[in-house]
Amino acid sequence: MITITAEDPSSHAASMLLEELSETLSKITGDSGKSSFDPDDVRAENARFVVARDLDGHAIGCGAFRLLQSDVAEVKRMYSRHNTSGVGSAILAFLEVEAKNLGFAALRLETRLVNDQAVRFYERRGYKRIENFGKYIGNVNAVCFEKQLSAL
Repeated sequence: MITITAEDPSSHAASMLLEELSETLSKITGDSGKSSFDPDDVRAENARFVVARDLDGHAIGCGAFRLLQSDVAEVKRMYSRHNTSGVGSAILAFLEVEAKNLGFAALRLETRLVNDQAVRFYERRGYKRIENFGKYIGNVNAVCFEKQLSAL
């Protein structure tokens, strides 16, 4: 059983998870991703930062979305600890429902091509590759995805 709740990204649990994510990304991609995340972006009314917890209340994953365009949100800082099967999927599904409930038509995200696990994760969950957007335009190491929320 996993519980997922909105939480401030500066909480103790969130901070630990975000640091673990940064360390993991540094090992995989050579970049922690910290420069692409502003905690204030996910504190807005039309944004979310969530933490997943196991039955014992231990934080085991996190994820967020922020406003990108009037009807599009960007998924940020998706992470689940190793050996926590289904946590990433649960977090992403939760974020999709929250975004749709807030009136967003689509979610977009970026990951690095070298992060094969993340690329496969998003493709298996219905995310389609799109042209790189925003600061990722022209970045040959980045791959961007989008999912329409109308089917939820």
